[in-house]
Amino acid sequence: MKSPASRLPPPASRLPPPAVRTVPVIGLPIAATTYVGAVEWILTRATGADRAHAVEAANTHVAALARHEPAFGETMRRFDLIVPDGMPLVWAVNTRMPAGEKLTDRVYGPTLMLETLKATEGKPQFRHFLLGGRQSTLDKLRDVFASRFPGSVISGMHSPPFGEWPPDEFDRVCDMIRCSGANLIWVGLGCPKQEHWIARHKDKLPPGVYFGIGAAFAFHAGEVRQSPPLFQKLGLEWAYRLAMEPRRLFKRYFTYNTLFLYHLLRDKS
Repeated sequence: MKSPASRLPPPASRLPPPAVRTVPVIGLPIAATTYVGAVEWILTRATGADRAHAVEAANTHVAALARHEPAFGETMRRFDLIVPDGMPLVWAVNTRMPAGEKLTDRVYGPTLMLETLKATEGKPQFRHFLLGGRQSTLDKLRDVFASRFPGSVISGMHSPPFGEWPPDEFDRVCDMIRCSGANLIWVGLGCPKQEHWIARHKDKLPPGVYFGIGAAFAFHAGEVRQSPPLFQKLGLEWAYRLAMEPRRLFKRYFTYNTLFLYHLLRDKS
């Protein structure tokens, strides 16, 4: 007969990581998960991490770019968790899911960041590092997060040089992350630079969970307006952002939204 102690669950650090089902969407393995499931996955791997784990919130641009450009496709194969940031990816995932398991919402990158910060309040074993953007943006983020999530620890941040980095910048960044004790590292260098950077250096980065977080820094710092919730729910966030920044975003959305639809229809035929 087993003793009472033998019937106790194993310590949290020894629990197996939560499994996440993936569904291929134009070749990209999209996690059929929610905010709750994604945060659980993230915190489990950040606890006692012995290597770098990579997380991406993928929209149609990321998915189409991974399918269309072999170098970016190879980069995305190095990511451990790819969540459906855009509603079109949610709809594509749901075509392959049983009726009772269909997703009801996306896992939007900027919101995933907030949910992770919220989940780490009062848990000093989780420490956040902000990498990317202007120093003024990072200063605003630090103040915003300190106000909204006072129990979460922002242990470091760094605004790297724009353009080509000096040869010793990577080592400098790694030293900063390592010295800060961070195990949740938010990388806001813009797509696809941030994804290539994480994937290229994944084996050399300090242990922790690394996020390709895109425009989340600018959103949460109040420098760029997010689309209204209705636009997001209808999968029209791209249209709102295009209206706000037509010159910068027209080519991206016209090209990659078209490619996403083309490959999606082709894969179904």
